[in-house]
Amino acid sequence: MSFENLNSIIQQLSSSGEIKITDIPDIDLYMDQVTTLIDNKLGNEKRDKKDKLLTKTMINNYSKARILTPSKNKRYNKQQMIQLILIYYLKQVLSINDIHDLFRPLLVSESKNEGLTHDLYTIFLQIKKKSMENVTVILEEMTDLIDQATINKEEHLTQDIHMLLTVLMLAAQAQACKRTAEAIIDKYFKTDF
Repeated sequence: MSFENLNSIIQQLSSSGEIKITDIPDIDLYMDQVTTLIDNKLGNEKRDKKDKLLTKTMINNYSKARILTPSKNKRYNKQQMIQLILIYYLKQVLSINDIHDLFRPLLVSESKNEGLTHDLYTIFLQIKKKSMENVTVILEEMTDLIDQATINKEEHLTQDIHMLLTVLMLAAQAQACKRTAEAIIDKYFKTDF
């Protein structure tokens, strides 16, 4: 697989969808409406069509774990929707306990500073977009190293080895980012209660 083909995959993933602030209604939503909105907007994030991005049970568990402010009259406001979207992305990498520690200051601050979640989410969307662009840069930088590793291999194995090394490189990158995020949470967000 060529770099162009990999770049095509990245472009497809980059355009897979996001939920903009303007996509979130200003009215409070019932749980079914919440799960439907997230599934409709982020459905392309699914690896398999039958996967569930967010379920009623997940939402209830997030509320019980105190990483989501409780609903009022079984309805979720825009701030809670943003929290759920952020939880969706974070749970791909972090444990629920880490998300709890990370969100604790946000949940306390939000009650005093309405709009903080909105501002953080806006910046997150910019970071997410830039992160996907950075994957292209990383692949470009690593392609030469990977190409060198496959120079003297049997022709029928070259593509398989190339793809294996590409996946290993991306996994190593993801591992480094995950461990860094965990170290930041451990240092700045863990409390001894």
